[in-house]
Amino acid sequence: MDGMDADGQYAGTASWHRGRRGAWRWGAVAWLAVAVLGAGGARAGDFAALAGADTKAGYLARLLINETPFPGERGYVSEEDTESAMRSVLFVLHSRIKDIPAGYKQEEIAAVRTGDILDIVTARNQCEGFSRDAAGNRTMAPRVGERINYLMKIANSGKAPGRFARLINYAQSLATAYFATGPQGQDLFANLSVVGGVPVTGRAYSWMTGQDMYHPGGNFVRIPESQHGLLGGNRFFTLRKDPK
Repeated sequence: MDGMDADGQYAGTASWHRGRRGAWRWGAVAWLAVAVLGAGGARAGDFAALAGADTKAGYLARLLINETPFPGERGYVSEEDTESAMRSVLFVLHSRIKDIPAGYKQEEIAAVRTGDILDIVTARNQCEGFSRDAAGNRTMAPRVGERINYLMKIANSGKAPGRFARLINYAQSLATAYFATGPQGQDLFANLSVVGGVPVTGRAYSWMTGQDMYHPGGNFVRIPESQHGLLGGNRFFTLRKDPK
């Protein structure tokens, strides 16, 4: 049953579940028309606002929201934890373009060769729920849009902005800034050199739901909690410095 949180926002259990395989999840992806993708935009008096999903910044913001937990959802710890997870997801995507380590090819890490972050998001079998249709248009699975609408409704309820509104606006600010000046904040994994005795490249290149049974395989190395590798219910992975 839904209940009011400390900010006067609803903090019940959402009907949405994040998938088990994070950025490397497999699964069929349904699509929505661009007109439907645009739902959830700003209205006068709203506490939270998202750019249209037919825009680059609006589409990227929805990815950051979709991959991180909000109050009342599995994996939620705090606003700060969810914000760190959003930044880290964005840095993973950015690193797959700008920081391909020696000994690796972009296609091995990102399943595509590109300089466009949205190509990374929509590459086949990478970010579940985000893809392109036969005409090359960016699409979202219906469940993604449904969850976004659910969160927006909560965010824009009550008498003042609360946690939901702040998190939605934070995701949009990260996405908007990315296309203007690049990723914002600190990359927590940029200077990693050793994980569990294994020399690594630094930076994270994948994320999955934070359960030990999930691992992208190959040369990916699980980053432990002691090195901030579990954020927003997601486990982040770096790469072996010397590929097998």
